[in-house]
Amino acid sequence: MNQIREIAQLGAEVLRCQAQLVAEAHSAESRAVIAAMKATLANTQGVGLAAPQIGESLRIVIVASRPTPRYPDAPLMEPTVMINPSFETLSETTEKGWEGCLSIPGIRALVPRFKDIRVDYTDEQGHPVRIRLQDFIARVFQHEFDHLNGLVFLDRVENNRDIFSESEYLKLFS
Repeated sequence: MNQIREIAQLGAEVLRCQAQLVAEAHSAESRAVIAAMKATLANTQGVGLAAPQIGESLRIVIVASRPTPRYPDAPLMEPTVMINPSFETLSETTEKGWEGCLSIPGIRALVPRFKDIRVDYTDEQGHPVRIRLQDFIARVFQHEFDHLNGLVFLDRVENNRDIFSESEYLKLFS
C-alpha cells in the first residue's frame, strides 16, 4: 500500500489552522498518520514534516535532519516523531538562517529562530520525552512547530527583501 501523501501547498486551508491535540499517541489513527508522514518525508529532500502538510490537522511533527541537496550541511539525525510537542527557549539568542518549505516550493527566506530550545513531546510509544535542540535542528523543529499553529516560515520573515527564489538562492552558494 502506498502511504505517500500529497503535500499541502500554500493556500490550502489546513496550513492555516490550529492543529488538534493527539488524544492517544499509539492509536490506530495516530499510527496511520505517522506512517504516512514517514513515507511522504522519505520521498522528499525535506528535513522535517508536520501532519498538517499531509492534510491531517494533528499536532505531530517529524524532525529528520540529514544532508540533502536542499540542505547539504545539515547534521545527521534519526527521524524523530514528536506528538503534541511544546518548547521553551533556553536563550533569547536568535539567528537568521535560510529556510524553505515543502509546502512552498521554489522559495527560500532568511528567518530568525531561537538557537537553543528545550522540547517536550510524546514519542510513538506514548512516553514523555524532553530534549535540548540547538542551531539547525532547533530551527527545523521551530519551523515544523509553526505548522501546528497555522503559520508558515514566510510569516516569520522580518523584511520582504529576505525572500528569494530558489534559483537566486542557489546562485549565492555556487
